[in-house]
Amino acid sequence: MEKPKVVLGVAGGIAAYKACELLRRLTESGHDVRVVPTASALHFVGAATWSALSGHPVSTEVWADVHEVPHVRIGQSADLVVVAPATADLLARAAHGLADDLLTNTLLTARCPVVFAPAMHTEMWEHPATRENVATLRRRGAVVVEPAVGRLTGVDTGKGRLPDPGEIFELCRRILSRGVPETDLAGRHVVVSAGGTREPLDPVRYLGNRSSGKQGFALARTAAARGARVTLIEANTGMADPAGVDVVHVGTAVQLREAVLKAAAEADAVVMAAAVADFRPAVYAEGKIKKKDGEDVRITHQRD
Repeated sequence: MEKPKVVLGVAGGIAAYKACELLRRLTESGHDVRVVPTASALHFVGAATWSALSGHPVSTEVWADVHEVPHVRIGQSADLVVVAPATADLLARAAHGLADDLLTNTLLTARCPVVFAPAMHTEMWEHPATRENVATLRRRGAVVVEPAVGRLTGVDTGKGRLPDPGEIFELCRRILSRGVPETDLAGRHVVVSAGGTREPLDPVRYLGNRSSGKQGFALARTAAARGARVTLIEANTGMADPAGVDVVHVGTAVQLREAVLKAAAEADAVVMAAAVADFRPAVYAEGKIKKKDGEDVRITHQRD
């Protein structure tokens, strides 16, 4: 069978290096990937790296290999175009239909699903111009993933971080197999809890359970793919934040309860998939509890 053809567009942001991991996942899972970076992206990751990892030559200009008409052919032959990272500049040029380099030409000629994974500073993501450009692209059928919250360039922290490459890969794989989902939950707010709570006994021990959180994460991803604004309240899963989802990290049952009640106040739906501990210690030991024969740690039932 012919390999699915994926175009990986890379814009000029510091997160460009993370696209190497996305490229590796795509190629190792049997996809034929053509990397189309912007000229600015090559300041962060060179053409030789993209070419070596993809097995295809890399160019940013429409003038290279003119006889093959790459500015038309690349987009026409693609089964999926994913731009990661998508900077504020790239989103603006795509929304306004500019075609001043090979990547924007590719976006104009593509008739397949298009995914944008934004990465920029919080102020840029929240600017009205960016929000309008994102809304325009979504109205046209493009999938614009909500950026993650976390460490940005320098010491800044906030919303605007590129979603985990593994999450972007899973989104691309779902779209290739099922197509772009219907956005029937657009305008809705869905709250999902996932994982298992842990009740500390002392600084090194806790009462917990083996919940993986996979079900809750799958529900959150599905709701986000259908257009909902999703708040995922996650307890001790250790998994990467799902793409396009606002994640609240908690540890104990009390923290989970407080976070769910706060988020549910303005939610349209609440899905409680977390495994909540049935018991918690009556007393928390400030130091490590010494092992003594015949003594048990006192616990009390948590439910009211």
